[in-house]
Amino acid sequence: MITKLKNLGPGLLFAGAAIGVSHLVQSTRAGADFGLGLLWALLLVNVCKYPFFQFGPRYATATGESLLDGYNKLGKGVLAIYYTLNLATMFTIQTAVTIVTAGLASSLFGDFATFNLGNKTITSIETWTIIILFICLIILTLGKYKLLDRLMKIIIITLTISTILAVGIALTNNVEPLSFQQILPTNTLEIGFLIAFMGWMPAPLDVSVWQSLWAIEKNVETKQYSTKSALFDFNIGYLSTIVIGIGFLLLGTLVMFHSGETFSNSAGVFSGQLINMYTQNLGNWAYVIIGIAAFTTMFSTTLTTLDASPRAMAKTTTLLFKKSSTLNYIFWIALLTIGTLFIFLYFASEMGLLIQVATILSFITAPFYAIINYKLICSKHTPKEWHPSKQLHILSWLGIAFLIGFSIWYLTSL
Repeated sequence: MITKLKNLGPGLLFAGAAIGVSHLVQSTRAGADFGLGLLWALLLVNVCKYPFFQFGPRYATATGESLLDGYNKLGKGVLAIYYTLNLATMFTIQTAVTIVTAGLASSLFGDFATFNLGNKTITSIETWTIIILFICLIILTLGKYKLLDRLMKIIIITLTISTILAVGIALTNNVEPLSFQQILPTNTLEIGFLIAFMGWMPAPLDVSVWQSLWAIEKNVETKQYSTKSALFDFNIGYLSTIVIGIGFLLLGTLVMFHSGETFSNSAGVFSGQLINMYTQNLGNWAYVIIGIAAFTTMFSTTLTTLDASPRAMAKTTTLLFKKSSTLNYIFWIALLTIGTLFIFLYFASEMGLLIQVATILSFITAPFYAIINYKLICSKHTPKEWHPSKQLHILSWLGIAFLIGFSIWYLTSL
């Protein structure tokens, strides 16, 4: 057991990437707008996506190569589709998570004075964005995977404790009976939110690729990261995303449901509303607890996504174009940072729209990742002893049917 605990790493990195906008923003909004009415959606989407995320570390540790290598073996066309999809979504995803992180930093640590840069006025939120991205760049370029691995263990433990504590306080102060009546949205706006909610719950399915890359890095570091260790590690990380997702749904329900508040699309205003609504209901002394839970949630996501997308694009570029370079990762992380700053400077006021677009795109593209991950894990490229069990086969079929069915339902409801 001690060895298994020491080998925890990629599973917690998965949790760090997953527990972000989907939990802090979308789960809280779901609780605020529907109470516990969308609990079914949270649990169902976690169950249906589980096998396709799990196939990432399973394949990586069973074969010694990432899912991207596997996609390449399935055909260059599969890898090219992944490359195109990732290139189309990576900037929006990074901007969406960084906007929320910067808004929380501004609310917690104070505002910076605005200043002019040419024809552009730089606000406090934008200054915090530059600072946060710079800190993440230093951690990733100097500390590399080892520092990321160690930091994430501290962040996830802090996040879990503070979230459970906040939920406990809210339950203690609650005097209204909780309704467990489940709701299926019917109008276009509510259906759009439901799909967005499930799109990043617990994370976009392409995070399975990141998980496989982190598993390879972990094995290089420890030499003891077996497939059994990887699956144990992943299950711990996955379970924590479900628990914390339910925690934020409960917080949204207990603190915000029927409050009459509407959330702003501005990152700074939204963050202030979020923290203030908690402290108004739980007491000012809870400010630090909520603040730590919220900020560690988003900083962990910003950090892991800034590492993972460039890592995936560098590997994909090498496989597609046969061009390997130590600068490949640095190029992609620099491009992602610059692209994020550009989108942020010109679209920061549309935080809600950015998150909606990113999450819906993630859900609509989810069937592609589900099908190819399942096809790869069942193929000759995976050792037979690590093919899915009968139960996992059935869950995979049901998961693919669910993802395709809900995508069609959404598209036909527009």
